[in-house]
Amino acid sequence: MKVNVFGGEMSPREIDEYIAYAGKKYPGRQIKQLDLTIDGEFIDMKVHFKDTDFQHAYRSADYLVNNMDKLNDAKQKEFSEKQRHGVGENE
Repeated sequence: MKVNVFGGEMSPREIDEYIAYAGKKYPGRQIKQLDLTIDGEFIDMKVHFKDTDFQHAYRSADYLVNNMDKLNDAKQKEFSEKQRHGVGENE
């Protein structure tokens, strides 16, 4: 991960603390770059994420989920019984 510090200097320990904070704030996301801007007593933090591969999305009751485990049992059953239609297949 690339870390940029603007407007002053930070110790490696401070930088590590901000890296840990960003990791906890955005679990499951891969951080590519962290920009830390020193503004007096405050630190502005900008997080840049790595591009992720598109995963299959399921549409259910007008919301999208990327994992069937997030749906309740009734909705999972509905998806398992749903007839699938292929794209570009002859009917």
